[in-house]
Amino acid sequence: MSWQSYVDTSLVGAGFVNALILGTDGSTWATSKGFALKAGEEKTIVANFTSPDKFTANGIIVAGVKYLALKTDTRSVYGKQGTGGIVLVKTGKCVLIAVYNDKLTPGAAANIVEKLGDYLIDAGY
Repeated sequence: MSWQSYVDTSLVGAGFVNALILGTDGSTWATSKGFALKAGEEKTIVANFTSPDKFTANGIIVAGVKYLALKTDTRSVYGKQGTGGIVLVKTGKCVLIAVYNDKLTPGAAANIVEKLGDYLIDAGY
């Protein structure tokens, strides 16, 4: 499966409104149509996983939108904004970023991204 297929099928196809796979080097591996990080966000996102309390202090900023951090650790970050939210999961080589609206519950959203993260970790990513 291509990286774009993971975004299109496993994330957007599961109900997320936007999704992106970011390499831990800051490169974009795949993204949903029209969804892009603002300059510098990629480095901040990757760096903040080493000090997840920065997500709590500064919020989770993705594509220019600020989310309130609800859960942060060195693997997973969950955030809320309005009636939707965001889930970020870091594997060994990438960060999965998925934005959801009120059609997905926070628990279902987290479960989908966490399972994809587990799968990628098992596959060596």
